[in-house]
Amino acid sequence: MEDISLAHQNLYYVPGILNLLAAYLIGSIAFGFVLCKIFGYGDIRKIGSKNIGATNVLRTGNKLLALATLILDSGKGAIAVLVLTYFFATTPEATTTLPSISSQAYMLLIGFFAIIGHCFPVWLKFRGGKGVATTLGVFLISTPLLGLIACIIWLLMALIFRVSSLSALIAVGLTPLIAHYIYNDPNISGLCAMIAALVYLKHRENIKRLFSGQEPKINFSKK
Repeated sequence: MEDISLAHQNLYYVPGILNLLAAYLIGSIAFGFVLCKIFGYGDIRKIGSKNIGATNVLRTGNKLLALATLILDSGKGAIAVLVLTYFFATTPEATTTLPSISSQAYMLLIGFFAIIGHCFPVWLKFRGGKGVATTLGVFLISTPLLGLIACIIWLLMALIFRVSSLSALIAVGLTPLIAHYIYNDPNISGLCAMIAALVYLKHRENIKRLFSGQEPKINFSKK
């Protein structure tokens, strides 16, 4: 009887694991790549930094396409969290993969897998974007106050330093500390640290350019 009960309990982990896989697949949708193909710009991976994110899409000269990429990349992180948390969690046990994790931390965990999908999309041989836009969407839905503060920090840093990558690295890098004071949940703080580490990993070339003084700056006066 004990073995049967244990097996039945373990079945509750299946929806949680499938949710994480689904989040990864949603995050793997490479909107920058798809939009550039549709609108005749070819393979975005052969343009500029060869990245699939909005910043590189902007190098095509199509600002609307870059904006659409930014919105869609942010939106897929938000949608992954919303849909997979609320529509597929049919039982209390299915809302978590870990016995002691809070529902809010689980939302962030789903978002983390969506960010992994964006950074390492299976459809593009695991060569994806840098994760900032998707991270923003994830934070704004799973931890709204943290997401809002991160956006404000990015904006302030952009105004001060006029370097987009540096602003993103500072904003994301501060999220574990900010999350600790807001939520006092080690799972949330730990996931923020993991997300920040992933974003920093994907920005390693930007970090090299920052140290060498070669990272391009934002031109706010450019028309």
